Amino acid sequence: MTTRPTGEYDGDGRLAVVAGSSGLIGSALVEALHARRWRVRRLLRHGSGAPGADDAVWDPSGGVLDASALDGADLVVNLAGAGLGDRRWTDAYKATVLLSRTSSTALLATALARGVREGRVSPGVRYLQGSAVGYYGDRGEEVLTESSSRGAGFTSDLAASWEAATRPALDAGISTVYLRTGIVLATGGGALGRMMPLLRAGLGGPLGSGRQWWSWITVTDHVGAQLHLADSDLTGPVNLAAPGEARQREVVAALAGELHRLSVVPAPGLALRAVLGEFAGDVLASQRMRPAALIGDGFEFAHPDVASAARALVGR
Repeated sequence: MTTRPTGEYDGDGRLAVVAGSSGLIGSALVEALHARRWRVRRLLRHGSGAPGADDAVWDPSGGVLDASALDGADLVVNLAGAGLGDRRWTDAYKATVLLSRTSSTALLATALARGVREGRVSPGVRYLQGSAVGYYGDRGEEVLTESSSRGAGFTSDLAASWEAATRPALDAGISTVYLRTGIVLATGGGALGRMMPLLRAGLGGPLGSGRQWWSWITVTDHVGAQLHLADSDLTGPVNLAAPGEARQREVVAALAGELHRLSVVPAPGLALRAVLGEFAGDVLASQRMRPAALIGDGFEFAHPDVASAARALVGR
């Protein structure tokens, strides 16, 4: 068995199975689970590194997952899938992104349902499934809660298909949550990680008009919300965004201010489209998403507004 660090909370040896554990959020989640004395079993793709004693190897594209990988799981978290911003959006890459997310989700949901039916997984297991703010599409000034309708466009179709791939788990009565994630702020990766060199050089500024709403959340709060949801009764979509709504230019200005830099150099929409292609539409989209379910369930954000997030991330 792997050695677990001592944490502030005794998880009583509960087992969490995490897919997508090497990413920005997944790696932080694994660390937080260990700190609370959960046992963690990472689902690792073939060739992605040497598995530990508690880990399991799977191949979503080939439909390969040992049934015993989920045995005894109290929590299953799926964050696996190719990144939207990793490459320019060609038809081929969009197909790759869609397949990487739906195939891994369908495989995991099917195995989880089978485990419950066969008595190897408790019917009380919690299943947290990755999703995204893109579900809502570009909605301008509209306030978006978990009850808001689906939007239009590739990312909306992608998120809807991603969530729909959990059907086997739903049919088995498994408690399932969709993590509709906003822009994740972290200096070590994600959107902010790419922006930091520009901000430090004083070259950060509005993207397009800068008036579009950015639904954002820090890694700390994203992981905290997942830990909260592990013991919650919430099911269905849960918006993962800070309650402090902000426009894109306000987010950049707060971060630049903590760095004592200006944030006035704009990136025109036409230039972004020339560089990013179709993905620029998502960068320029306005999504005013509110975390109504989390707030109603009593979750307390460590960074509820952009000022506190900026201080935590880049404050000196």
